[in-house]
Amino acid sequence: MRRSVAFPGHPLGSGLTPDAAKELGLRAGTPVGTSLIDAHAGGVGVMESVAVPDPEAKEYDKEAICHRLVLVCGTSTCHMAVSCSKLFIPGVWGPFWSAMVPEYWLTEGGQSATGALLDYIIENHVASPRLANRAASQNISVFELLNKILESMLQDLNSPFLAALTEDIHVLPDFHGNRSPIADPKAKGVVCGLTLDTSEKQLALLYLATVQGIAYGTRHIVEHCNAHGHRIDTLLACGGLSKNPLFLQEHADIGCSIVLPRESESVLLGAAILGAVASKKYSSLSDAMKALNAAGQAPLVLVIHPAKDPKVKKYHDAKYRIFRELYEQ
Repeated sequence: MRRSVAFPGHPLGSGLTPDAAKELGLRAGTPVGTSLIDAHAGGVGVMESVAVPDPEAKEYDKEAICHRLVLVCGTSTCHMAVSCSKLFIPGVWGPFWSAMVPEYWLTEGGQSATGALLDYIIENHVASPRLANRAASQNISVFELLNKILESMLQDLNSPFLAALTEDIHVLPDFHGNRSPIADPKAKGVVCGLTLDTSEKQLALLYLATVQGIAYGTRHIVEHCNAHGHRIDTLLACGGLSKNPLFLQEHADIGCSIVLPRESESVLLGAAILGAVASKKYSSLSDAMKALNAAGQAPLVLVIHPAKDPKVKKYHDAKYRIFRELYEQ
């Protein structure tokens, strides 16, 4: 029996069958495209969101997309990159041919708990109920309140920059194992630097250190992939955590600029792109992505760049070394 694998968005059969169309309230024959899992649809919805297209580019640069890593960051985070040649990378899933973008090899890393870890850290702290009540009274999220507390501490403590507030707190974020690049489901999380302080300010510091630990996990994945043939230099972020400016800046400070898409619901856009290709609105998935992906527009922030202060880089490099050493303890 002959078998074949259809590219994402490829029209299947004759579209919706009469029975399926009746159940869905749609027309029989409505095009049905080959689907993707949610994270891969998010990649399709954001991968071509270039902040500043090259006006002199006369031909599509097939390699340009290979310099980007998509972060679909929510409860967990998926890290997806594509390459023209197949790259076998220890501890990272793939390569998968045409699994996300047709005619490219997909490499997929990930962190098993990111948003879930931040929720765990916050909700299990003794100051959490007080913090939640304060946030509710101000009609803001707990994350927004924590970010405000950190900004206030930055001024009160006369810290040189916000990240430096956590010089004595270090978090290894593998509370739910390590998906990439250690690939150890039995790995455990570490919090180093705890005291008897139970204040909201101490919770804010622990929250910041956890965000930094998650960012260092992404740096570890990027460095590992680049050491095995990738050339990643830009991150594209979507998902719930991409709405948190602190999360974004700490990730940018690992050394890669972050491009934000214009469409905040990139997974839904990716699914719509698959439908547009199946209905032959576009001749290929790549054409549809180039037409429908876009970076955010002013007055929204388009790109989050690494901090310009060299002291920030030096600080994160030092904390990253501690992060890596925690694996060896």
